[in-house]
Amino acid sequence: MAGDQKGKAKAEQAKGKAKETIGRAVGNERLEAEGRAEQSKGDARQAKEKTKDVFKH
Repeated sequence: MAGDQKGKAKAEQAKGKAKETIGRAVGNERLEAEGRAEQSKGDARQAKEKTKDVFKH
């Protein structure tokens, strides 16, 4: 389960980075903001999983 969540976190981060880059390239501020938000969501998910790993051991 944890590996699945870590994968989702990485996917969210990558998708967010792509959206942000595309938004910046075409001058779409909304898309850029969505990308940053998605990256933050992925960062939060990843931090949660790392915290869970620390307490497992």
